[in-house]
Amino acid sequence: MRRKHRPKNQIITINKKMKWTSNLLLLANYSINRSEVEIIKSTENSSNHRIYNNNNDEDSQSRSTTTISISSKKQEEEELLLSPFAKRILIVDDDTDIIFTFKKGLEAENSNKNNKTFFKVYTYNDPLEALSQFKPNFYDLLLVDINMPKMNGFEFSTKILELDINVRICFMSSGLINQEALREQYPSLSFGCFIKKPVTIEYLVRRVKAELE
Repeated sequence: MRRKHRPKNQIITINKKMKWTSNLLLLANYSINRSEVEIIKSTENSSNHRIYNNNNDEDSQSRSTTTISISSKKQEEEELLLSPFAKRILIVDDDTDIIFTFKKGLEAENSNKNNKTFFKVYTYNDPLEALSQFKPNFYDLLLVDINMPKMNGFEFSTKILELDINVRICFMSSGLINQEALREQYPSLSFGCFIKKPVTIEYLVRRVKAELE
């Protein structure tokens, strides 16, 4: 039995239709896949946006908490400074390492539960600047180094007593001093408090408290 052969034109038409149908299917699949990708991307963006917003909220809350904490600490410090237990100490020494160490050591005593005194420490490494910025009737005790450039500790203290006759002064030095000779040279000064450097923080705190009593 002979197979019937279709005319060439008819075969070409059928092939074109099949190819066209195949392209339609590919296009449909591409559209579906593209829609899925867009949906996934949209979901991811939405999720990332939510995460970003959550992170922003957490950062804002953290900053807010930090600000409140700093404000509370500052307010507490201001209240302590107004209390009768607050003591203002001025340290004048040309050695920046010493004034940094003494300041930290004295103010660290504020966290001691057994300490009733609250120390607020002010520092200068230049006696001329300390003199120009000095506030009469403000400080409870001055810790003054003897050997400083521009103006020694005795000259500085003499000028200070002209501004505030009631302020207490404690001298500091790494060398020995002749108190009798100094009394003759600086009759307005009292040499009852003298701290020899180097000194431990424990001794410094103990001596400062004793002078403030």
